[in-house]
Amino acid sequence: MKQIFINLPVSDVQRSMDFYTALGFTNNPQFSDEQGKCMVWSDTIFLMILSHEKFANFTNKPIADTKTNIAALLSLSLESTDAMNSMMEKGLAAGGTEPTELRDYGFMQQRTIEDFDGHTWELFYMDVTKFEG
Repeated sequence: MKQIFINLPVSDVQRSMDFYTALGFTNNPQFSDEQGKCMVWSDTIFLMILSHEKFANFTNKPIADTKTNIAALLSLSLESTDAMNSMMEKGLAAGGTEPTELRDYGFMQQRTIEDFDGHTWELFYMDVTKFEG
């Protein structure tokens, strides 16, 4: 089975775990410790939130300041606009920020949320039956 593990450096592992739990991720304690948490999105998609110290063990590059610079846009597809809006509201209530307004492309609606470290997530619903061309 193919899987994807997204690794993000965070300044506060527990606070970040609480934020991602509010978004709907679940923690896998088998692959978690005080310096890093494995957060499960699906059977094949995992988010590793790691302290800066632990993250630095996997690279010799400096860790980007994602509060002022963008390193990646991470996108999560949801089953409806209601699910997208619900996830967004839970994330905002947990301390996330919405740097831009909702974007409506006709076939796709998209909202953006940033975590405490500035990691940027695009939450979207796409209705492919409305896609032109």
